[in-house]
Amino acid sequence: MNGPIGLHGGGEYLAGDEPFLDALLAAGASVAQRRESEDDVSGHAVEPAVGTIRIVILPTAAGRGHPDRAAATGRAAFERRALATGRTVSIEVAHVVDVAGAAASEHAEALAGADLIHLPGGDPDLVPAILRESRALEAIDAAWRGGAVVAGASAGAMALAEWTWTPHGGIRGLGFVRGLAVVPHYDEIRRTEWQETLDRLAPGEIGYLGLDERTGVIASTDDADGRNWCVSGAGAAYWFARGVREPIIGRHGDRLRLPV
Repeated sequence: MNGPIGLHGGGEYLAGDEPFLDALLAAGASVAQRRESEDDVSGHAVEPAVGTIRIVILPTAAGRGHPDRAAATGRAAFERRALATGRTVSIEVAHVVDVAGAAASEHAEALAGADLIHLPGGDPDLVPAILRESRALEAIDAAWRGGAVVAGASAGAMALAEWTWTPHGGIRGLGFVRGLAVVPHYDEIRRTEWQETLDRLAPGEIGYLGLDERTGVIASTDDADGRNWCVSGAGAAYWFARGVREPIIGRHGDRLRLPV
């Protein structure tokens, strides 16, 4: 059973992003509750305390900049929203900013045991380059296939898709979401000729999901017909099927049915 996926348009952790952070915590709480029920049945000790959402922040995309700052901002934001919503969280940082970090056993163990894995933004080429075929990615995939939430913002969201683009051209993403590329910061980029550019670079059958800043979508567990994606945040989500010029638009509380 693959877990929920979260895709976010950027401006993560900042004022105004509370609806999406709260939605992530709610999804993580469901994972934690299920995990604890399974631990109780198996007779294993429940660690950490009952009701705790185990969050791992993965600042890989910020590796050329300030990954520690990105992680600290994320930790503070999740702690702030957990307090506001009455949830308990345990937060770790997997400092995977190079190939050596992606191979480190301590980071893999943290990721494999997470209820919610979050990839903040940065440079879109770094996440696929560092994580692909790594021990860290195997751990993320195992956690996700066990039901954990995997979510990314801006460059982190771009990397989770089947295809992404970089300053040097288009590349394969990590493939947690099939059939689309994420277009973050859409409230800024929509005034450009972005779609014509991407159509020249993207492989066939790739659609585009435009996400405004401080806005994201969280997918339900997948089924044979795709996923329902719930929009959370002040902006909107824009789904462009391949070759379509007019998007399907979803706003806070709406659900989009995407064929991915």
